[in-house]
Amino acid sequence: MKMRRILSLDGGGIRGLVSCHWLGGLEQALIQAGKAQAGKTGLLKNFDLIAGSSTGALIACGLASGIDPDALAQLYRAQRHLIFPNLAGRLWSRTSRLISDGLSAPRYDGVGIEKVLRKVFGKTTLGQLKAPVLITSYDTISRSPVIFKSFQPEHRDLLVWQVCRASSAAPTYFPAHAMKVEGKDCALIDGGVVANNPTACAIAEALRKDAQVDNSRDLVVVSVGSGERTRSIDLESARSWGALEWAVPIIDVLFDGNTDSVDYIARQLVGDGYFRMQAELTVGLDDLDDTSETNVLGLETMAREYLARPATKKMLERLVKML
Repeated sequence: MKMRRILSLDGGGIRGLVSCHWLGGLEQALIQAGKAQAGKTGLLKNFDLIAGSSTGALIACGLASGIDPDALAQLYRAQRHLIFPNLAGRLWSRTSRLISDGLSAPRYDGVGIEKVLRKVFGKTTLGQLKAPVLITSYDTISRSPVIFKSFQPEHRDLLVWQVCRASSAAPTYFPAHAMKVEGKDCALIDGGVVANNPTACAIAEALRKDAQVDNSRDLVVVSVGSGERTRSIDLESARSWGALEWAVPIIDVLFDGNTDSVDYIARQLVGDGYFRMQAELTVGLDDLDDTSETNVLGLETMAREYLARPATKKMLERLVKML
């Protein structure tokens, strides 16, 4: 199976809404170039492999199920409060979990996101998806990455909703997800701890002997971010914070760090065939779980402004010619 054209999708919680809008812009560029048809998912026939981590896993599997980017954006908008309940909902959930989980329970109980994933994907398995996908996660029992592949026989019968739930179980935000993978019991957490930007994993898969790609310079890789944080942590905080203060910020720092390092690696490996869609976030837009109307509108405005930039338009024109 040749995997020359790769689409990779970062994690980022509710900021997956940004990724959906940017994918919509890419699809429009393909339609204008005659490489896709309006009303149909043109992205699928233009990519050989779709990779996703965390919220990017949901988008990747959504696309591979035949859901177009605009519909996925509407899904984020419509279901955001179920996935990330408001303060009252969190307090009620936490109160009910005090006895079983203690004071350090995750911020969300995971019930909402599971309902959404079950509704979207039902009993669909990885092997039933319309395009090859690669999804990242991490098993805390074996202390090793788990890379789900829809084209790997051992993974074909795994339920898509469970794979997405495993990949999006961000520490401190959601509980780990229990799954049996290749006959082993796993406690799976967010793919972002392995590769919040799964581009390098996808490139490695494309360069396997049976993938029929001999050189990384033969690849066309589109890496779609969800917005880049600019919020700084001052020296005093970085020096004086202990376990309690670092508990949540360290997750964001680790996700950001591996995202940027993978971007550098991919750029060097692929060269002119590498395209990265990313833009800086203002401080108020960077939380993984801020589902307020103000924040959502801000994210959508930022996404539209990025697509309207002359540099973005030129990049999309060059990309479409290479696909």
